[in-house]
Amino acid sequence: MRLLIFSDIHNNWKTLEHLLSVEADYYIAAGDQVTWSKGIDRCGEILQTRGDRVYVLPGNHESADQVAGMCARYGLHNFHERHFQVGRWYVAGLGYSSPTPFNTPGEYSEPQLADRLQRFAELDPLVLVCHAPPYGTPLDRIREGLHGGSTAVRDFIQEHQPTYFFCGHIHESEGVSIRMGKTQAWNVGKGGYLLELE
Repeated sequence: MRLLIFSDIHNNWKTLEHLLSVEADYYIAAGDQVTWSKGIDRCGEILQTRGDRVYVLPGNHESADQVAGMCARYGLHNFHERHFQVGRWYVAGLGYSSPTPFNTPGEYSEPQLADRLQRFAELDPLVLVCHAPPYGTPLDRIREGLHGGSTAVRDFIQEHQPTYFFCGHIHESEGVSIRMGKTQAWNVGKGGYLLELE
């Protein structure tokens, strides 16, 4: 079972088309497919090429309502605050970022993120996909001494130890992979990651 997970396309449609040319059973767009909500229908048209195998999260550049509308129009799955099951695996998604200095459309407070993550606490084994990376780790490092991730995401991973965790949001950390206890974690970015589940 192959899941292709990617994030932060930001209207780079050639990159999105290239990602969707990869054969997978599920495609998970982990937020910021667009920038400041512009181009969401073009995004839907491209994602539609993989039909109902596509699961979409809002990043901080698109609202949950905009993503839900796009999914409804183009036959995609709205994955925000939801999960599905693949064999013995649970795959769960939470969009939005923690607050940014830019007042983007898709931001939750840390308590809001923590509250929404709790619905996934009992799922095991878990593949967790969030837009926001865990705070204070190599996955959210903007530069030395500056991090842009979520304390709620970090705390959830540390407490519940999902088997796999994927995020985006912080472009400077794209492609970085770390272990957090038993959790293998990636900032996938627009390069994407193809996860094979047994």
